[in-house]
Amino acid sequence: MIDSVISRLKLLLQRLFNSLLYLPRTLALVWQAARLWTVGWVALLIGQGMLPAVLVWCTKGLVDSFVEASRVPGGPARLRAILLYAALAGAAMLLIELFHRIGNYVRTAQSNLLKDHISALIQRKSAEVDFAFYEMPEYHDHLHRARSDASYRPIELLENLGGLLQGAVTLLALLVVLLPYGWWLPLSLLAATVPLAIGVMVNIMRRYNWQRSITEAERRTWYYDWVLTATETAAEVRLFGLSEHFRNAYGQLRARLRDGQLALVKREVVLEFLAGLFALAITGATLGWMGWQALQGAATLGTLALFYQAFNQGQQLLRSLVGNFSGCYSNALFLGDLFEFLDLQPKVIEPEDPLPAPVELVCGIEFDQVSFCYPGSERAALDNFNLTIPAGQITAIVGLNGAGKTTLIKLLCRLYDPDAGTITMDGVDLRQMSLASLRRAITVLFQQPVHYNTTVAENIGLGQIQQMNPLGSGVEGAASEQIRAAAEDAGAAEIIHRLPDGYDTMLGKWFSDGTELSGGEWQRLALARAFARPAPIVLLDEPTSAMDSWAEADWLRRFRGAMSGRTVIIITHRFTTAMQADRIHVMNEGQIIESGTHGDLLALSGLYAESWIAQVRGVDK
Repeated sequence: MIDSVISRLKLLLQRLFNSLLYLPRTLALVWQAARLWTVGWVALLIGQGMLPAVLVWCTKGLVDSFVEASRVPGGPARLRAILLYAALAGAAMLLIELFHRIGNYVRTAQSNLLKDHISALIQRKSAEVDFAFYEMPEYHDHLHRARSDASYRPIELLENLGGLLQGAVTLLALLVVLLPYGWWLPLSLLAATVPLAIGVMVNIMRRYNWQRSITEAERRTWYYDWVLTATETAAEVRLFGLSEHFRNAYGQLRARLRDGQLALVKREVVLEFLAGLFALAITGATLGWMGWQALQGAATLGTLALFYQAFNQGQQLLRSLVGNFSGCYSNALFLGDLFEFLDLQPKVIEPEDPLPAPVELVCGIEFDQVSFCYPGSERAALDNFNLTIPAGQITAIVGLNGAGKTTLIKLLCRLYDPDAGTITMDGVDLRQMSLASLRRAITVLFQQPVHYNTTVAENIGLGQIQQMNPLGSGVEGAASEQIRAAAEDAGAAEIIHRLPDGYDTMLGKWFSDGTELSGGEWQRLALARAFARPAPIVLLDEPTSAMDSWAEADWLRRFRGAMSGRTVIIITHRFTTAMQADRIHVMNEGQIIESGTHGDLLALSGLYAESWIAQVRGVDK
């Protein structure tokens, strides 16, 4: 039994030490975010820490002066002493109140700067980590804990550290006052709080372990809540009668989380109550000794007042220090999750000596024996894949769902690196190129483009952010012609002209006065955003999937002219779109199985021809 207790205590101390290693890094974050405010904050804390001891000392002098004056009334010197101590006590109380108010102002400014600084770090890290992280549940657990903790943990830690510093200064001053009356008094104060400190730390560790164990369950409740309240799901939830199903799932999960939390709190209450009983026994014995000293006449009334007040404040301070220390411990544990997230390292990285991507493609793009599996999957998306894409031509890639078509785009953008083989542009491996210059050389329409809730001009201008006007400035200025030209090329100009404020129309329903577009209209706008970037390589993933046949025909008429001189890769299921390509490749199970023009592929009577015949028959019927 004793060995088990010692083992647990060692484990607790080890975890305590490990968690406190995060404190220097946290303090560095505070310093980076708000240096001047932090200097002022520390100065105020030291001042607030000294003043209670000054007040205790003034209380003794004031009481003794009153007692002396009552014995020998009338002396002006005694009156001056009373007034002096009263003035000092009043000044101390005034300064305590003033420092407290100023401290609130300083902490508010400091904590807001710190919160914004950490949010910026999380946002930057989210943009730096590999795209693969977004497809892993563990990443979302990391991100969930980091984001939820970042909103309040750093601020709580600041409060705890401030309380520790202020309390330590006050306690040190009080111990100096108490020590002449008995060396064992400071020890009794410490003895009364040690069991409480251990109990609190044990409870914190239990709560931290429990909190980590329910991360996925919490995320699932957030998901159920999103399904029940989001615009994107509202129609299906009503049509299929899903509300009760998801509400029940949410309720059952929340009930399990509530029961777990109640059981945790029950253990915390019992442990801290027992520690409190021990502290109460020591406090009672000490107070009894104080009373006995008073009855024996071993202390003046002023000394007794000082003794009682100092001991009482010391007891409260030690409890406060335990609370603040445990808060530091708890918040340091949770901030460990933040630092764990910030320490994630991408695998898609810059080369040591990066080469610039080509400004204009001369030879083309080549996939040479490329193999790739998505993280967590054993099925190869590409297996010894070979493909050459000539520069300045339009290449279409068609095939069944899951054939690996979209994977090509992700690899070309270096959202992933291949597991084997090489991908080259004009003979240079993508992994030897600067990431920024490579991505500037590519413009993309993804299969599910983002619906940015901004103005039309911003939606298009985001494709070439370096040349875009400040947010909300419309299309006036240098970027306006480029934005208008991209809208014309994408067939979006007519749609924009029908909107209430043209290019200055706010889109989406997140903000006031927003206008919602249809799926096809959003796709035209995303195409315009892709065309706004004057990149030599254009990747289009299902560019006409949300368009009706009239809109598709209109866009196809513009397409070749808009893409003149660029190397274009189109991923599509629509043969009417694929027919615009100079060459069509048919993919199946991660391999190219047919290649040629539309006529060549029909003559082969292979998979492409079968699909074409089935589509045509479907239209004829």
